[in-house]
Amino acid sequence: MSFELCATIAVILFAMGFNYTNGFHDAANAIATSVSTRALTPRVALAMAAVGNLIGTFLGGKVAATVGKGIVRLPEGSASLGVVIAGLIGAIAWNLTTWYFGIPSSSSHALFGGLVGATLLSGPGVVLWGGILKSVIIPMVLSPIIGLILGYFVMLGVLWAFRRGHPGTLNRGFRGAQSVSAFAMSIGHGMQDASKTVGIVLLGLTIGGYESMTRHQWWVDVLTALVLAVGTYSGGWRIIRTLGRKVIHLDPPQGFAAEATASAVLYTATAYGLPISTTHTITSAIMGVGATKRLSAVRWGVAGNILVAWVLTFPAAGAVGAIVYLLIRPLF
Repeated sequence: MSFELCATIAVILFAMGFNYTNGFHDAANAIATSVSTRALTPRVALAMAAVGNLIGTFLGGKVAATVGKGIVRLPEGSASLGVVIAGLIGAIAWNLTTWYFGIPSSSSHALFGGLVGATLLSGPGVVLWGGILKSVIIPMVLSPIIGLILGYFVMLGVLWAFRRGHPGTLNRGFRGAQSVSAFAMSIGHGMQDASKTVGIVLLGLTIGGYESMTRHQWWVDVLTALVLAVGTYSGGWRIIRTLGRKVIHLDPPQGFAAEATASAVLYTATAYGLPISTTHTITSAIMGVGATKRLSAVRWGVAGNILVAWVLTFPAAGAVGAIVYLLIRPLF
């Protein structure tokens, strides 16, 4: 077995490791609101999210192409495979750190940051800053703003449409509706986050000379989908508690409005091949929905801590990716 083949297999294994951490780290994106409103039991919600992620994996081809071709350009060879491995380790390290502290940061931006940090030190590798600005930075800034504003107005629409309804009846009805919105949210998570892992696997296969970025085998989608589903079902309870309880106490209509808003943003971004953060999207939607009650209903101190993590994710994962690359470069 050649060294390049071993390195390519290592890329796939580390990509699946990142994919697994992405699953339990971002499980909260799809189910935190449904669990906190008691629309779904935790295990039922996790199982549903796992199935939704599995389905969504096969629908995010444009996002996979953006990640595989639009972030960095690396020449074929084992040295470039070392860059991808270092970037994945940087992303995994940041995911585990933020999971430990219960902070809902973006696995997507951890992945991009780790890959960019390692590529900057690689020599022949090129960071496509134009692609990062268009596909990462601008969507990173706009998606939370859109989620916040849209969530606010969607919730206002719900309040107006059901203003004469009985609270008990409405809560029961919206708990049922949340089963649909949470499932839609989990599909959107698969369309976005699983597709990013697919893009990284295809990048590794292309660098190793075993695949073309213009096509890929079905097994890449299936493997990614299954690992993400297993990671999701494992559950990231620390982050679920943060999103479901610490930012704002949600009732079923608010939970439905937040999930419907986030799903709409995710589906739209996927249609245009924009790899946005599901974490940023659902968190900002929750804040927007909560602000319709009163501004003080949102625990802005917790929200501020989340914002700090958002800002730090890209450079922190990038720094770890760069350090890991320096350590493993002699091996490649």
